[in-house]
Amino acid sequence: MVMMSDNRPWRVAFWALVLATLWLSLMPAERIPSAFHFWDKAQHALGFAALAYMGLTGYARQTRQVLVGLALFGIVIEVMQHLSGWRHGDWLDWVADCVGLLIGYAALRATNLLRR
Repeated sequence: MVMMSDNRPWRVAFWALVLATLWLSLMPAERIPSAFHFWDKAQHALGFAALAYMGLTGYARQTRQVLVGLALFGIVIEVMQHLSGWRHGDWLDWVADCVGLLIGYAALRATNLLRR
């Protein structure tokens, strides 16, 4: 993984993205800014790819914990949406989240290989 002398900026960006993802995931769908209205599964995959890339960069020695934690985060979001009354949880969204995690992991690995 990327070894930086100071991963704090990546960690701050990661946690900011976690909070933004949670906020966008739980607000009523009609209130989501129009810039975020594109194919739902692509949103999930892209968002979780970014989360994985940032999380794995910020926590370079905790690959398994970051990926498992983000997969569980995706499940929690879907359950919370189901319970909200204004959003709908969908297990296929979680599958798209996991695809995004794989994409983010692969992108980071490719970046590391190119830096060698």
